[in-house]
Amino acid sequence: MKEYEVYSSLKVPKNSKIIVRLDGRSFHQLARDLNLTKPYDENFYKVLSHVCEDLFKEFSPIFVYAFSDEISILLDNVPFNGRIEKIDSVMASFAASSFVINYNVKFKKPPAFDARVIPISDDDILEYFKWRQDESWRNCVNSHGIFYLKSKYSNIESNDKINGKKLSDIHELLFENGINLNDVDAYKKRGIGIYRKNKKVVGFNKKENREQVSYRSYVCTDWNLPKFNKDFFKRLGVLK
Repeated sequence: MKEYEVYSSLKVPKNSKIIVRLDGRSFHQLARDLNLTKPYDENFYKVLSHVCEDLFKEFSPIFVYAFSDEISILLDNVPFNGRIEKIDSVMASFAASSFVINYNVKFKKPPAFDARVIPISDDDILEYFKWRQDESWRNCVNSHGIFYLKSKYSNIESNDKINGKKLSDIHELLFENGINLNDVDAYKKRGIGIYRKNKKVVGFNKKENREQVSYRSYVCTDWNLPKFNKDFFKRLGVLK
């Protein structure tokens, strides 16, 4: 019956980098079930960051980027011999399990993530993450905009008022009413990143009777990401 598993041999191209993007399934309903604070729930983002850290420790990617209920994982060492079915199913289920463990509440319905594999060249890595960070900014503006409107109008009126508005129009509306998005926490605008970083360690070499400097890597969760540019990914060792 093995021949019925028609997709099991589907693999990513050899020696390629890939991005695995995870998206929360029906997280709008989950947000209502958990009664999350709007427009941003800090505890939700802490849980999301722990999920990203667990993914990083388990699969050793180069970089993990997250905002809202979305996680993008950049890998150069592709697991499971590149088998797409395996990558998608294991990473999505691992993320969901981590989410449940780290949230430590009783869910009305089990949370789930879907997954997709995106083969990517070095030339396109920066553009991909700029694209997703732009979406994070769009999400930030819209979330604050609808939250403000719902404090003044009914849900139907608020949705009508924001529907079709440009981001710049929503931004201006908020500014005119005393809400300056420049003052909003960086992670709400630009998402969070997880990557390896080196720290300086000063020790003492007894044999040579002198101080000795070394560097050790650690997993950094960055809540203050810059706007993505080539220099950022050069520092990660992703781009030359």
